[in-house]
Amino acid sequence: MNRIKTDICVIGAGSGGLSVAAGAVLMGASVVLLEGHKMGGDCLNYGCVPSKALLHAGHKGMGWKEAHDHVRDTIATIEPHDSVERFEGLGVQVITEYGAFISRNEVQAGDTTIKARRFVIATGSSPLVPPIPGLDEVPYLTNEQIFDLEEKPDHLLIIGAGPIGLEMAQAHRRLGCDVTVIEGARALGKDDPEMAAQLLEALRDEGIEIEEEALACEVRGKAGAIEVEAKDGRIFKGTHLLVAVGRKANIQKLGLEKAGIETTRVGVKVDEGLRTTNRKAYAIGDAAGGLHFTHVAGYHAGVIIKSMLFGLPSKAKSSHIPWATYTSPEMAQVGLTEVLANEAHGDRVEVARFDFAGNDRAIATQQAKGLIKVMVVNGRPVGVSIVGPGAGEMINLWALALANNLKMSQIAAMVAPYPTMGEVSKRAAGAYFSPRLFDSPRVKRVVGFVQRWLP
Repeated sequence: MNRIKTDICVIGAGSGGLSVAAGAVLMGASVVLLEGHKMGGDCLNYGCVPSKALLHAGHKGMGWKEAHDHVRDTIATIEPHDSVERFEGLGVQVITEYGAFISRNEVQAGDTTIKARRFVIATGSSPLVPPIPGLDEVPYLTNEQIFDLEEKPDHLLIIGAGPIGLEMAQAHRRLGCDVTVIEGARALGKDDPEMAAQLLEALRDEGIEIEEEALACEVRGKAGAIEVEAKDGRIFKGTHLLVAVGRKANIQKLGLEKAGIETTRVGVKVDEGLRTTNRKAYAIGDAAGGLHFTHVAGYHAGVIIKSMLFGLPSKAKSSHIPWATYTSPEMAQVGLTEVLANEAHGDRVEVARFDFAGNDRAIATQQAKGLIKVMVVNGRPVGVSIVGPGAGEMINLWALALANNLKMSQIAAMVAPYPTMGEVSKRAAGAYFSPRLFDSPRVKRVVGFVQRWLP
């Protein structure tokens, strides 16, 4: 039995865990990193990276084999950055075993016991598989198997019309599959309804069947002949089934009770600084039960490094966290949607809008269908919704604005190169100020007065 003492023990080598390990060791802390599965976690191996590679393959019109070769090549290209060898080169002690707490300040990983001053739970999440009758008797896929299919599905059924379900729907449709998406409530239910409607219309125009208010109540059949029956009696038939209804935190086998770490329905219980009920331990990313995005895990890493290494107060916020759905068109959001802004701020909310049809670059490149909405309170944006080509890139500017509490006047002062899609954001800011400048009798009186007295 080996025993190790270290400053920081990180459990999980996904995005958040790797960020903590690299940042801490480069700043002089001793770090032990535990990973019993694949370095890089879900994002590299089963999530963001392969899904975006497959979407790209579909957009480019690749064949099935070429598309899956591209997915594998993409993962292989990025793998070295997340590898054991790289992190050991940085000075991190990597143990390729799962870890579990055996006391408040000790974790067991294989035949090694690690005693640390601080622990970081960065174990990520796994696909949530709902208890639908018959599902356990029928072959089904999650994001952990969908990228390994050797044969192209004739007809892919997808339970769940969130970002993952719809991204996979479009990728497989463009790779030549028939696709039916089955959603128990409203498709893209967490996004702005007006934006979601534009995206769903585009997907349906490609031939993707999207069935809403179709709560799956039974699954039956066999490989190549699967049926999903909805509560209202609708029956959907296909050859393959993908379950994409959400995620669950990977915390079941961590021995948290031995460390005095409490949990909630969705993950580890943490305070504003991401510290658990054991003051020596933090939880970040999906394990903390908040927003399930890779970039959130990376952000959390920065929050706790400030606290762990420098002893400074540091709190995690979510109001400035953006997210995107990488279909074509893309859809992106940061801050409050129009509905949530109205609920939070009432009649103080002003909504500035600009349609992509007014953008010259969009017209020139035949991408003129899209919309940006900016929810503004007291001259500052509190939320932005975008649907259209490049929405995931455009939202960066607004994430910066919300993170730094910028004013709309500062966005309007930006000079964007012409012609670019990025002008959409500046024009949205202009739409906020236009009524104040061009429809204001007071402004016109001032201008008239000045013009009479100017030499």
